[in-house]
Amino acid sequence: MVEPPGLSSLDVLRRGTEEIIPERELADRLREGRPLRVKAGFDPTAPNLHLGHAVLLNKMRQLQDLGHQVLFVVGDFTAMIGDPTGRNATRKPLTREAILANAETYQQQVFKILDPARTEVLLNSAWLEPLGAVGMIELAAQATVARMLERDDFSQRYRNGQPIAVHEFLYPLMQGYDSVVLEADIEIGGTDQKFNLLMGRQLQQAHGKRPQAIMTLPLLEGLDGVKKMSKSLENYIGITEPPEAMFGKLMSVSDNLMWRYLELLSARPVEDLAQMQAAVAAGKNPMEIKLDLAEELVARFNSAAAGGKAREAFLERFRHRQVPDELPQKRLSAPGGLMIGAALQQAGLVGSTSEALRLIAQGAVRVDGDRVDDPKRLLSAGNDYRVQVGKHRICNITMI
Repeated sequence: MVEPPGLSSLDVLRRGTEEIIPERELADRLREGRPLRVKAGFDPTAPNLHLGHAVLLNKMRQLQDLGHQVLFVVGDFTAMIGDPTGRNATRKPLTREAILANAETYQQQVFKILDPARTEVLLNSAWLEPLGAVGMIELAAQATVARMLERDDFSQRYRNGQPIAVHEFLYPLMQGYDSVVLEADIEIGGTDQKFNLLMGRQLQQAHGKRPQAIMTLPLLEGLDGVKKMSKSLENYIGITEPPEAMFGKLMSVSDNLMWRYLELLSARPVEDLAQMQAAVAAGKNPMEIKLDLAEELVARFNSAAAGGKAREAFLERFRHRQVPDELPQKRLSAPGGLMIGAALQQAGLVGSTSEALRLIAQGAVRVDGDRVDDPKRLLSAGNDYRVQVGKHRICNITMI
């Protein structure tokens, strides 16, 4: 991130950070003048990283630029359990082969953001597999069931009578044990990871080590503007997507969501963001700002030339009202078909069916290029549709 001169390291790190726990301890460590060990874990549950991951990776690179060492932990062992965070049901286990294949792609992609000279890529199976049954029992003895039920997702499932498998309790313990082994000074994670990050502090103390400070970062909403970015929800922008495809997806985000992406992903100084908001409030077209953001991010993950070329290609299509060739693909399951409003909501193009109906009444919805006038228009199973909301929200929908 580019920041004005004169800011302290702590000032720089506060940008885009939800919470620092405890901030005083982090400040003390930063004053020690040594490279801190900064840990973040990524379970390879899908083959590619996306912009949601980039929020954490950007903060890690920021710490590297301040002189610190990043421990990029690939959770090849913990992925066999599956992180229960935010889940209302037990995750389906992945095969060892799928996990290792995904882990390989992570190791290839992280250096689009991270500095290789200040990064250690580690597989947590290296220390979790040797624990064995005795080690796992000893680890499990360091937390109580009552403590585990303090987690919102566990307590909610317990209250609702939904199953909680015993092995799910092991996940935060093993993530915390990663911090013990690696002697992490700082652990970074999304706001949904707070319990797991605090478990790392608890276990470090139990093992007689200095507890890590933790930094939680906001979860980036996906293209639907509602749910967090996720491959399983098909609302993601992959960091390895072709430049024109990435550019088109970024241009499809809503004007409101654009500010969120600028805050969490852009390297522009905070002062610039405030000036942009003031300019839009004064009448500037937000599309101009969105074009700059899309070019910046495409350039970051590819090259400056690729960013400029993708911008030119988008503007050429826009001038001729052409639809990009590579569009987000959505598969919606409804044997009897779906009415257009429900289809738009499920595809993530609108936030609600009421918003869809309002946009249909305004003439802002098109299917296969034709304006939709009938709010009861049915998208039938077994067919493909190109659906457009406004100028920029476009996707292909396959009804199954």
